[in-house]
Amino acid sequence: MNQRFAQDPWDSDLFGLLYGYRFRPGERGQELDSNAALRWLAAPGEGEEFVWLHLNLAHVACERWMKSNLDLPDTFFETLREGSRSTRIEHVDGALLAVVNDVVFNFGSVSSDVATLWVCARSRLLITARMQPLRSVDRLRSSVRHGESFGSPVELLVHLLRDQGDILTQIVRETTVGVDNIEDRLLSQNLSDNRADLGAMRRVLVRLQRLLALEPSSLLRLLNRPPRWLKEADVLDLREATEEFSLVINDLTALGERIKLLQEEIAAQINEQSNRTLFTLTVVTVLALPINIVAGFFGMNVGGIPLASDPHGFWVLVMLVASFTLLAWRWAFRKRDDA
Repeated sequence: MNQRFAQDPWDSDLFGLLYGYRFRPGERGQELDSNAALRWLAAPGEGEEFVWLHLNLAHVACERWMKSNLDLPDTFFETLREGSRSTRIEHVDGALLAVVNDVVFNFGSVSSDVATLWVCARSRLLITARMQPLRSVDRLRSSVRHGESFGSPVELLVHLLRDQGDILTQIVRETTVGVDNIEDRLLSQNLSDNRADLGAMRRVLVRLQRLLALEPSSLLRLLNRPPRWLKEADVLDLREATEEFSLVINDLTALGERIKLLQEEIAAQINEQSNRTLFTLTVVTVLALPINIVAGFFGMNVGGIPLASDPHGFWVLVMLVASFTLLAWRWAFRKRDDA
């Protein structure tokens, strides 16, 4: 093992480099291994050439390697360790820092689990670091491998935000289909498991909205005072991408409100059913009250029970109980009509 380290001390397994690409204007990205990435960092190419390096923070040596080999602001490393992971884009020390929360990549399945991607962009370098695989990063890499060209690191970041918006749109569409099905069952008075399904959907949407929504204050500061190396076209693309992303977040909010209304409607219908059941039980209790009272009195084993020797006593009691039961029935339903 020591011989392997000596032969290839910058192997990607040693510092967490997942993949890297070198871009030139108008050309497709060229994949870089760890040695090629280090050579470029030591002697950057000329012109508008830039590099994208995607790193795995789960690797124990990744953060130490970034501090030793990359010219990154201290704020970037502080952001890696801070507790707040709200989505934001900031301009710090001549670099563009971004914290992007995205849906975890689960090999073809749509997941509601959220992971964080940390991004640092300079004029000729884009660094992305994560703990878990993300769907938007995988889509960005797929676009690069299929020959899409990029003119600056900010274009990659914009593409990443748009990919994230597309994934959220897919989640909104699938959730909308589920809500439509529940609404159809609600209209057909089938309330079996609708409340649990809606509650789970709403929790997912609220979580995604809380973690994925861009902080407006940081975005406003960036757009008003962008870095000097940022091109005007990049600023416009970034503004458009964030606006599109905000529309998706608004769709999440609207869908959450729709689910809330359906939950309230289902709760109202269940309360109505409970009230009808309670009223039925009350009516049965009221109608049974006269005969229970009469049976209680005449069931006492004491002397002097009236009509005990009368040959028509049974029918007299039947008529008496029927009269009281009829009066109780009319009283109960009159109360219901008044309500």
